[in-house]
Amino acid sequence: MQKKPVEESLEETIAESAGVAVAPEEKSAFYRRVVQIAAPIAFQSLMLALVAACDALMLGRIAQAQMTAVSQATQIQFVQNMFLSAVTAAGSILGAQYWGKGDRGAMRQLFHLMLRCTGLLSLLFCAACELVPEALMRVFTHDDELIAIGAGYLRVAGWSYLLTGISQSYLAMLKVTDHVTPAAWISSAAVLANIGLNALFIFGGRMEARGAALATTLSRVLELGLCLGYSARPDCLRPRLRELLRGERQLTRDFWAQCWPLLGGSLFWGVGFTSYTAIIGHMGADAAAANSVAAVVRDLICCVCNGIGSAAGILVGNELGAGRLERGKTYGIRLMRLSWGIGFGSTALVLALTPLVVRQVVLTPEAHGYLTGMMIIMAVYMIGRCVNTVTINGVLDGGGDTVFDMYSLAVAMWGIAIPLALLGAFVFHWPVLLVYACTCLDEVGKIPWVMVRFRKYLWVRNLTQR
Repeated sequence: MQKKPVEESLEETIAESAGVAVAPEEKSAFYRRVVQIAAPIAFQSLMLALVAACDALMLGRIAQAQMTAVSQATQIQFVQNMFLSAVTAAGSILGAQYWGKGDRGAMRQLFHLMLRCTGLLSLLFCAACELVPEALMRVFTHDDELIAIGAGYLRVAGWSYLLTGISQSYLAMLKVTDHVTPAAWISSAAVLANIGLNALFIFGGRMEARGAALATTLSRVLELGLCLGYSARPDCLRPRLRELLRGERQLTRDFWAQCWPLLGGSLFWGVGFTSYTAIIGHMGADAAAANSVAAVVRDLICCVCNGIGSAAGILVGNELGAGRLERGKTYGIRLMRLSWGIGFGSTALVLALTPLVVRQVVLTPEAHGYLTGMMIIMAVYMIGRCVNTVTINGVLDGGGDTVFDMYSLAVAMWGIAIPLALLGAFVFHWPVLLVYACTCLDEVGKIPWVMVRFRKYLWVRNLTQR
């Protein structure tokens, strides 16, 4: 008699924990699947990091005020993305499990729920940018020139914020329904269009900040158009307009049970990272310049762990939703172990790139010294960043253990790292590199706590209650 999948995966878990080799073909198939999902998402993450760097570079060649104003104005989109990411992540967590279960009806209702939430959020942010852009800019600056430039940018870019939530919902649903590669290509095509249109409007049309805003808006139109076109395929999930405003009570409760902790974690993380930048920025222009370069390097190298983390959530969620809890547990253990390898590899890459990066950027001698120290500190930070991204945002979230992320950020970031950095910068007047090390403390310091939480296996659960 053929064994059931749960029995087979239980044997795999026992064999692996006892040090007994599991069938090589099974492990090979698993890691091939990880690469198939992670590689497109990592590439997409890389492209998004590159477009931010290109925006700053192009506007920086025109005028410092243009670059600064747009950098401040795009903080509105950063805030919007914190809300949107919580909604799409909650939909993805439940979606991965229901897709593993094979319940297309629940998937479609989740899609409708995501579209309702992201559509309302996008409408609110678009209205704010069109009606009160000057008031939004005053949150970030009191300089009249920067307010005027930023308000002009927001009036044009605000229309892109109206489309962002819809396209992000489509992309999230494509990723959890085995269309990861097309989703990545759609997003990457929009990024490439954004970069190309930026160059055309900023340099060719001399539109400066408004040109960057127009490029962003047109690229979002392209992205949504590609989403709608690809989703018209027979094998893709599509919303039904007549059912768009309907919802199922149990599914809605499950969705919000995942969404609220994710939103709390997203806000903790987003505001915390902004605080880190502000703290270092108040320690002088050289410290701010070095931190800006280090942040670009960090975002580029983190693309791999972002991809693995997304793959972990999908793979673990599929197995748990299908009722194969032991196999889902086995996959989570493998991915957690893989995250350590990615972390140490990222550390080595940062150290190898440090001399090249320091030589290539034009900074003062003092800023060069800061940058070298920051890169070395960041090399250690990358271990924690990779392990936590895959384990928390991938494996734990894949099983619905979303509350831990919010708790860990509240304690490690807001209870330890930010207070230490504030005290070091403004009370004890510590050296710049010591304060920078405090801003990296949260990811490294919470690794033991994350491993304890992981091994409680509270994340090994089926969330499909329909």
